[in-house]
Amino acid sequence: MRDPRLSKPSTVGFNERVASAIAPALMEPAMNVDPTFDSSAPQRCPSADAKAADVATSEMTRRYSPAVFPTSSVQAALNYLQPTQERPYNYAYQPPPGTPWENYRHDERVVSISDGRCASTRSSIHVEGFALWDAPSMVQDFLDKDTIVKAYYPEVEELARMATGATRAYVFDHLVRRREADRRPLGFGRPDKGTIAAANGQVHNDYTEESGRTRLSLVLGDHAAKLGVTRYSIVNVWRSIKAPVLDTPLAVCDARTIGVVDLVNAEVRYPQRIGEIYLAVHSPRHQWSYFSAMNRQEALVFKQYDSLISGVARYTPHAAFDHPDVPDGTLARESIEARCLVVYE
Repeated sequence: MRDPRLSKPSTVGFNERVASAIAPALMEPAMNVDPTFDSSAPQRCPSADAKAADVATSEMTRRYSPAVFPTSSVQAALNYLQPTQERPYNYAYQPPPGTPWENYRHDERVVSISDGRCASTRSSIHVEGFALWDAPSMVQDFLDKDTIVKAYYPEVEELARMATGATRAYVFDHLVRRREADRRPLGFGRPDKGTIAAANGQVHNDYTEESGRTRLSLVLGDHAAKLGVTRYSIVNVWRSIKAPVLDTPLAVCDARTIGVVDLVNAEVRYPQRIGEIYLAVHSPRHQWSYFSAMNRQEALVFKQYDSLISGVARYTPHAAFDHPDVPDGTLARESIEARCLVVYE
C-alpha cells in the first residue's frame, strides 16, 4: 500500500523553506510589507514616546533582515575531469607509499546551475534522470547503522518503487556525508581517518555500463535468473539529515545533455576490490540543476544506471558544489545517500 507521506513536492513555499532554514540565526520571523500601504500619501509622524516604544533598544533591530527570494539559477564551480590518456583512478583508502591518491587533474568550470524549484515543469527520473519528492522519514538518528538498515532501507525501497514505477526494490548500501567545518576545496569526498565521508565535489556517475551490469548479480545472485529480470535500474536516494542544505547542495546533470564521449571509465580502489565509475569531461551542452534549501523531509531520487539502452535516462552525473550565497552561521551540510536496485517486471 502506498505510504501517504510520499508525494511529489509542491513548487510553492520556497520562501518558507529558506525562512525556516535561517530562522535559528534570526530568532524572529521575517516582517511582511502591508500591500495596502501607499508611500505617496502623507504620513503621520509618530510622537517621541511612540518612537521610544518602537525602538526601545538597539537589540530590537536584530530581528530584521532582507527578505529572501528564490533565484532561478546560480553560477558556481564544478570539478570536471581534465582529459587524460591514462585510465583515471581514485583511492578510497590510504594508498601505498609513493602512490598518489588520484592520477588525474581537475578541470574546474563555473557553470549555471538552475534551481529546480523554479522550473516550469517537474523533472522526471526517466527523462531528465532525477526528481524531487516529499518523503518524510520516521528515522531520527541517521548515524545508527542498525536503525538505517532496519527502518530507513524499507522507506527508501518504497520511495524508489514509486519514483521509478518498478515492482521490486533492493537497497544495497548507503553513505553518510558531512561538509568539512573549514570548508576546504571540495575533493572526491574521502573521509579523514575515523571521520564521516566528506561531500564529493567531483562530477561523476556511480556506475558504468560494466559495473551496472555486474551489480545485478551482486545484489540478487542466482535469484535474478529466477525472477527473470529483463529490465532494472540503479537509483540514488539523497536527503539532508540535519538542517536544510544551504551551503553545499548536490547538483545533477540533465541526462539528455550527456554524450557518450563525456563519460570516462575510472577506477575507485578499495582495500579488497576495485570499483568502476564514470568521471565526466566538460561539455557546454550540459545542463545542471539543484534544489534549494532541501530539508530532511525531502528526497532527491536520481538514476545511476538503466539496463534499457534507449528511450530513457540512463546516467545522471552529479557533484556537490559550494553555493555562492551562504548565510552567516549556516550549518554544514549533512546528508545520506542510499543506492537501490529496482526491477520493473
